[in-house]
Amino acid sequence: MKPLTAKTALDTFFLETRCKILDLAAILDRIGRGAGQVDNDPRLEKIRQALEILQDESGGRAERVQQLFSIEYDAAWEKPKPRF
Repeated sequence: MKPLTAKTALDTFFLETRCKILDLAAILDRIGRGAGQVDNDPRLEKIRQALEILQDESGGRAERVQQLFSIEYDAAWEKPKPRF
């Protein structure tokens, strides 16, 4: 399969991207207007780090953001047991 050209990708995904960015901006505004402080919350720090990754044009952004929000593998985790 041949990858899309940059222009085709932009033409195809611009409106969807714009919508997601506006949604994210609204969420961050809600957090900012909320009562209390969340400056030291590690989740907000991860969001800020993810936004920095998105600005980096070196590539691999999706993988880096996924890694940022992932939990390290732990071989000692118990396997889930079926409920039935």
